[in-house]
Amino acid sequence: MAETSRSLPQTLRHYLVNPLALGYLGIVLAVCLWVAVDASFAASSGDASFAGVWAVLVTAPTSLMVPFEGPAALVGIPIGALVQAFALGAMYRYATERRSHGTANGTANGTSGA
Repeated sequence: MAETSRSLPQTLRHYLVNPLALGYLGIVLAVCLWVAVDASFAASSGDASFAGVWAVLVTAPTSLMVPFEGPAALVGIPIGALVQAFALGAMYRYATERRSHGTANGTANGTSGA
């Protein structure tokens, strides 16, 4: 079967626009918003908060691979979120397309009738 070539934006859209990848990105966004709200309250009270660690943990291990330190290390959070959403989207597409091709060929579980 010949595979059609896609441009980079088409490939990203193909793997990022599905329920699993979008759900993961939604969770990351919710955690980052919670961290921002908590950081603003912690700054006003003078109390230190470890809420920022959660933003790194939801995007780990990819966000931990960014070789920056200090505030520049925050770039690892969106990079980690996108890389992992892409991987989840690829797994989702593989599973759903494999299932649909298996039933289209007359096999329900992906095995041949022989």
